[in-house]
Amino acid sequence: MSARLNAAQPYALGLFRGVVGLLFAVHGAASLFGVLGGAVGTQGGTVPAGSWPGWYAAVIQLVAGALVLLGLGTRGAALIASGSMAYAYFDVHQQNAFWPIQNGGELSVLFCWSFFLLVFTGSGAFATEDLLPRRTATTTATEPAAEEAAVAA
Repeated sequence: MSARLNAAQPYALGLFRGVVGLLFAVHGAASLFGVLGGAVGTQGGTVPAGSWPGWYAAVIQLVAGALVLLGLGTRGAALIASGSMAYAYFDVHQQNAFWPIQNGGELSVLFCWSFFLLVFTGSGAFATEDLLPRRTATTTATEPAAEEAAVAA
């Protein structure tokens, strides 16, 4: 049983990444464009453009969520998304009460730790970055010779 679960791990991780990225991007789209009920507390409206921290958080949510959803630059986008959710929790929620269940910060905590996990696990299966050619750090035989010629001159 364990071997089968281990074999399915990249696919489960890819699905997890996709769902978390989609949900995060939808939060950003709702706040920026007023879709799907709009920004929280605005009765279907949007956050004011350029307002701190709401508008910037929404941009991070939309862009990082889309990148994670697509599996493109997953680790970097997940790191930024995780940090933004940590900031949201400590700046907005924790001042109201200690526990997330008391201060309404459960979603921020779950997003923060979900993205933090993706920083370390990577994108899993179904990632766009897997379709791109990988650059390697190999050197050719001509590079050291060119360096030696430059030093000798």
